[in-house]
Amino acid sequence: MKLGLHYWTYSTPADPAAIAPTLAETATLAEEAGVASFTVMDHYFQMEAMAPASEPMLEAYTTLGYVAALTRRMTLGVLVTGVMYRYPGLLAKIVSTLDVLSGGRARLGIGASWYEREQRGLGVPVVPMAERFERLEETLRICKQMWSDDDGPFEGRHHHLAETLNSPQPLRRPHPPIMVGGGGEKKTLLLVARYADACNLFGTGREDVARKLDVLRAHCAAEGRDYDTVEKTVLVTRPPLDDVDAFLADVAAYARLGVTEVQTMPDRHPVEFTRRLADEVLPRLATIG
Repeated sequence: MKLGLHYWTYSTPADPAAIAPTLAETATLAEEAGVASFTVMDHYFQMEAMAPASEPMLEAYTTLGYVAALTRRMTLGVLVTGVMYRYPGLLAKIVSTLDVLSGGRARLGIGASWYEREQRGLGVPVVPMAERFERLEETLRICKQMWSDDDGPFEGRHHHLAETLNSPQPLRRPHPPIMVGGGGEKKTLLLVARYADACNLFGTGREDVARKLDVLRAHCAAEGRDYDTVEKTVLVTRPPLDDVDAFLADVAAYARLGVTEVQTMPDRHPVEFTRRLADEVLPRLATIG
């Protein structure tokens, strides 16, 4: 079982001048401990369900570029990129840039953006959910085309590209892994089956994740896709350090469903969290899966 660290807050410590060194120390410690992936959120305001919107938040891909310069092995990605925040051709170029500068370690995590307060606040178009999913599918198609030998035009309902030239191409071939995040059974998991290398589900319990994976299996069958070629990942909501045994029991339950990577989020100072993760969780996690 692989473990990913999802760095979701920049509020601890409180001094903005400490954000960069804290991020750097956390990422370095995580890689030394054997953490497999390092992800950040694609938000510009903090999520109100987690903390006040006014708390510090950094732009995701700039942050990952900083982390890329400090690390050598961890996969780097956004959990997950909001489809409305960047034109698809530019997103493909941004992820290509991260992949080249990180030595082939980028992963495109993407989903239908949803946080209307930050969108309205910063002037991002707010469109109906159905259109967001149409744009998500077109974005996936555009990224795959830009990461191929086809540099011709793309004509979609929402996006029109005269040429999909992308040089340099990502180092990871045939392209950086694509992870579609979310558990929507009619649309999101269908897009996983149709386009993605990995899914990312919210870890609300074994039964819920099992049902989502059954839906994904059915979509794969309908699409002629081998279900086993989709990597299954889960963002585990249980804080791992409050009860390590319970956290590992959750992980073991997900592993029995075929999950190969779980992500966890710091619930205290991220350096302290990562040190304890290395000492108390990672050695035991290696026996699962």
